[in-house]
Amino acid sequence: MSMDECGTYNGTQKLLVLGAICLSGLSMPVSFTGPAVALPAIAQGLGGTPIELSWVTNAFMLAFGSSLMIGGSLADRYGRKRLFMLGTMGFAILSLIAMHATSMLWLDTLRALQGVASAAALSSGAAALAQEFEGNARTRAFSLLGTTFGVGLACGPVVAGFLIEHFGWRSVFLSVTAITLLAFALGGWCIRETRDPGATGFDWLGAATFTGALTFFTVAVLLVPENGWLSAPVLALLATSSLIMATFVIVERRSKRPMLDLSLFRYPRFIGVQFLAAAPAYAYVVLLVLLPQRFIGIEGLDAMTAGQMMFALSAPMLVIPFLAGMLTRWLSPGLISGVGLLLCACGNVWLAQCPPGQLPDQTILAMILIGIGVSLPWGLMDGLAVSVVPKERAGMATGIFNTTRVAGEGIALAIVTALLGGMVQANLASTEPASVSSATLCAAANRLAMGDMSRALQLLPNATHIGLMHSYADAFHLLLYVLAAISLLSAAMVFGFLGHSKPTYVELSELRGESAGL
Repeated sequence: MSMDECGTYNGTQKLLVLGAICLSGLSMPVSFTGPAVALPAIAQGLGGTPIELSWVTNAFMLAFGSSLMIGGSLADRYGRKRLFMLGTMGFAILSLIAMHATSMLWLDTLRALQGVASAAALSSGAAALAQEFEGNARTRAFSLLGTTFGVGLACGPVVAGFLIEHFGWRSVFLSVTAITLLAFALGGWCIRETRDPGATGFDWLGAATFTGALTFFTVAVLLVPENGWLSAPVLALLATSSLIMATFVIVERRSKRPMLDLSLFRYPRFIGVQFLAAAPAYAYVVLLVLLPQRFIGIEGLDAMTAGQMMFALSAPMLVIPFLAGMLTRWLSPGLISGVGLLLCACGNVWLAQCPPGQLPDQTILAMILIGIGVSLPWGLMDGLAVSVVPKERAGMATGIFNTTRVAGEGIALAIVTALLGGMVQANLASTEPASVSSATLCAAANRLAMGDMSRALQLLPNATHIGLMHSYADAFHLLLYVLAAISLLSAAMVFGFLGHSKPTYVELSELRGESAGL
């Protein structure tokens, strides 16, 4: 007899549900960090322009981020278990197909589809998890989910480096298939079907306008390194994105059952959760992509060594999120999260003092500090997201939160990459002869920002390896200070909005009343 037929859920069965969702959650960070380490090898195997290569990570993040709210709404409407099963199986199949990609276009398209499938699995899984646990048990469950993400982030680069060295970059996509299939099998057996009884339809127009706005904005930012912020294509894309986003707001305000309940933004704690969701993108996530490119392309490390170096950045994720969940017995999640972001800012400043090519000890210690800092809020964020809405709207809450987090990560990666390319280009302009055209400097800077030292040297025949490394190091140094400043500002916002221990009774009553009236 299945668990659904039994109709009872004991403690062991709830732990099995948690295990299935954690296994699914493990596949997402591995699928993000693994291809990031594999980018140099992918470039050698399939070629591609800097923009095409950037879409290996950005296509996944954009599709993932823009699909999370859709996934949360569909899970509430049609069933959390049903969507979880579709998402996990789809992700496993797409991972196998990606192994056989023969062009950058084909690979980027598959990465986008992977993002959609992963969003379906994560949003429905988190919503299902919220149905099984209450109070402190829910906080600890989501802390364990955060720890699972940490395992993926910590082990992903190491596993990817090993696979690339021994079996080639295509084997990276195989590493998540087995995990996802285990999640599919366990979820099919132990997760019970739940849905929001008040869900009456799906906001397709809201989903389309939100996805369109996010897509146009991301494409605009990705074009900045080659075209500049004030170029006609970039300005046109940004204007289009703004227009579509304005349409999205109008649609959501008029919808009886919106995908995004805009009234929630009247509550300070809900706003604070969204700031917290976006903060790790600049303090930590962008480094998961930029540092492997630096280690492999600029410093000349092999993929395995680079993966081992990256372990220092994510190793704290193995234990700190769970410990942070235990600390909530005495300290508020907002306070713990704010302290974590302050540590991230300190770690980025420390890392800025570690130029490429130097002894790695200080670099590793700085990365560990950043990892500790981001691990403190990592396991608490999902629990905070569902704590500010009624239980039956958990799918929407996790969808909004994870959309802010993942879409913010994709946008942050695009913006930071553009900033790094612009800084490198400014440094090259001060050292290269005046006869070198701006187009050549731009192309060389973009290649150098992505860690493609050999191509940059081909574009600038008068340059030296040491000279280009110095131009890159100066730009990376300045970029880390920018990231530290953003982390410091984010910490201040989190302290302000989430520093108190719990939402007030009036705030929760108003929130529930607002949702009941939808």
